[in-house]
Amino acid sequence: MATPTLTPTDLGTRISTLAEAAPEKHRRGLWRSRTTSVLRHTVVIIACLLMIYPLLWMLGSSFKPTEEIFRDLSIVPRHWDFSNYSTGWNSLTYQFGKYMLNSAAIVMGCLLGNLVSCSMAAYAFARLQFRGRRIWFAVMLVTIMLPIHVIIVPRYVMFQHLGWVNTFLPLIVPSLLATDAFFIFLMVQFFRGIPMELEEAARLDGCGHARIFLQVMLPLSVPALATTAIFTFIWTWNDFFSQLVFLTSDDVKSAPLALRMFLDSSSGSSWGPMFAMSVVTIIPIFLIFLFGQKYLVRGIATTGIK
Repeated sequence: MATPTLTPTDLGTRISTLAEAAPEKHRRGLWRSRTTSVLRHTVVIIACLLMIYPLLWMLGSSFKPTEEIFRDLSIVPRHWDFSNYSTGWNSLTYQFGKYMLNSAAIVMGCLLGNLVSCSMAAYAFARLQFRGRRIWFAVMLVTIMLPIHVIIVPRYVMFQHLGWVNTFLPLIVPSLLATDAFFIFLMVQFFRGIPMELEEAARLDGCGHARIFLQVMLPLSVPALATTAIFTFIWTWNDFFSQLVFLTSDDVKSAPLALRMFLDSSSGSSWGPMFAMSVVTIIPIFLIFLFGQKYLVRGIATTGIK
């Protein structure tokens, strides 16, 4: 069967047709990609607005009179009331600054405890060779599955016998003993990613485990340490249940417990001052996350947690 031959005129016509169709296809593909991108970003923006609406509503409610908070669900107040902040700061047994300082003391203790104890435990699991290492590491991972409600009663009984109830010790001392398995697991994954050649070179220079840990491993583990610090700060600052159990008197209560004191089931609740002080308590978390975001992303991305 003979193949049809193309004349120079037909060949030129076909080439010109393809040349005209190519830009049209490119324009259609570009239009489709732009439409898909616009739709995707629109959905993401709407989802973000839905998630951030409660926060914006709380911020707006902190400037509303208490009687108008639940009658008007708009974000922008109709009548601005700046007295909620001064009232909330001074209306409790102590000034709200004292409760903020109590929370800061608890956070600093837990932060220091987790950084020191969890990094040491993680180095032991990642680098040291001892009998039953894998078994103990598995046991440590199992403790992540235990909810706080399972161990809170025996912990309360133990700390009651020690006379530590109504002090900061039941909240700080456990962090000094590497009881948070999540941070140990996070640092173990990071330590295992550090090349063994660095440790071997330090060992040839006469370094023991202490110097290798302090001078080699820790300086290279800044992202993991920063991630641990950020998570510890946020979780401890927002903790309500443990602090409610162990802190009973007003002079040792933290900021979350102080916010609860604005609500009264037998009389009127001070919603305006409570929202105002809620905004105040969110500011430290916002600043920590803002300045530590790059370390948080880098630490999570380099520890195998995806």
